[in-house]
Parts: sequence; C-alpha cells; structure tokens
Amino acid sequence: MLLKDAQTGGTYVVERIGLPFQLERRLEALGMTRQTPVTVLNRKGKGILIIKLRGTRFALGYNITKNIEVKEGEPDA
Repeated sequence: MLLKDAQTGGTYVVERIGLPFQLERRLEALGMTRQTPVTVLNRKGKGILIIKLRGTRFALGYNITKNIEVKEGEPDA
C-alpha cells in the first residue's frame, strides 16, 4: 500500500521509497529508511500527512506520500 492511503493513528513500516535520488537521500538523512516504523498522526487533505518518524513530526505532501510504499504493523525484530 502507499503512504498516501494510510489511516490516521496507524503504524506502518516503510518498504520502498520511489522518489528522485536527491529527495530520497534527504528523507534517508532525516531517518526514513527501509523497515523504519512510521505513525500517521493527522491527515490534511488528499495525501498530505503529518507523520511521526523516530520521535520527530514531519509533514509530507501528496507528491512524496504517493511514492512511498508501506505495510501495516511493527518492523521485524
């Protein structure tokens, strides 16, 4: 599933990031890598999300959230 389709309050695990190289590297520098848990805190319209990632809140726009694949649940231990 895509991050843009995630439900508020749900915890998801990042599976794949399909963004341009520089933007993908920027998200990785902020801590969004594969198998990272992401919690959706709020939705602001179509695909715009406020997420919690490694203890920090981020707002991501539709053009970013539509390119991040996630799965439900906690990361593999």
